[in-house]
Amino acid sequence: MTNTYDVAVQAEAALGEGPTWDSAAQHLIWVDILGSRVHTYDPVSGRRTVRATEQHVGAAKPRAGGGLVLNLRDGVGLVEPDGGFRWLHREVVPGRRANDAAVAPDGVLWAGTMRYDEAPGGGTLFRIGGDGAVAGVLDDVAVSNGTGWSPDGRLMYYIDSPTRRIDVFDYADGSVDGRRTFAAIEEGAGFPDGLTVDADGCVWVALWDGGAVRRYTPDGVLDRVVELPVPRPTACTFGGADLTDLYITTARTGLTAPHPLAGSVLVVPGAGKGLAQPAFAG
Repeated sequence: MTNTYDVAVQAEAALGEGPTWDSAAQHLIWVDILGSRVHTYDPVSGRRTVRATEQHVGAAKPRAGGGLVLNLRDGVGLVEPDGGFRWLHREVVPGRRANDAAVAPDGVLWAGTMRYDEAPGGGTLFRIGGDGAVAGVLDDVAVSNGTGWSPDGRLMYYIDSPTRRIDVFDYADGSVDGRRTFAAIEEGAGFPDGLTVDADGCVWVALWDGGAVRRYTPDGVLDRVVELPVPRPTACTFGGADLTDLYITTARTGLTAPHPLAGSVLVVPGAGKGLAQPAFAG
């Protein structure tokens, strides 16, 4: 099944990523990692904002008390409601940067890293609470990417892109166990990047160099494909007042002749029914 897309935000982001619907503010948050920018978009008014960051930003998520939590090159930082900035956790590793991140049902941020050269084992996945307490989860990752939870909170989905897999863990009390393959992406179909989980427990994944977003049922069966005009969709999330519109970020980095929409945010109206995303507890 192929859905029809619209253009939500016409842009030329180098590496658009991490779309997140902020239910409190009723707007979309997304980042341009290599452009060091955090964007917001209000689909009702059309209003857009852009905030520059001092270094590459892998993800931006809303905080429960207002403001944002940022997964940055050198650690995790907080944007205060008044616009001020402070570091929550700093860990400078030469040659490494932040990548995708997600907020767990308990309000803890699960944040990924990767090396700029994408070397195997150079990235990590860690979790950080609102008090700044950090715990390592995975320390042998190449490109840490999409992370999400089942509607009942008992499963966590995770992508290390070069593996061409969506993996699933058993999740309980902030811990994961029993890693196994949920779905494998066949050769030539691109690499799994960002993901989101809908209200039916289906997993939607953007395929970098695959020009599509796929939906897998809770038992790992492919049942829907959204074909796109750009080769590098990066991530997706449900948004809008009723959480039925699928927003998709895209990239133009590395393309010799980018499509005019590469780097834009696309939207598939009425694609399904999403889950409200928790805010970071810090």
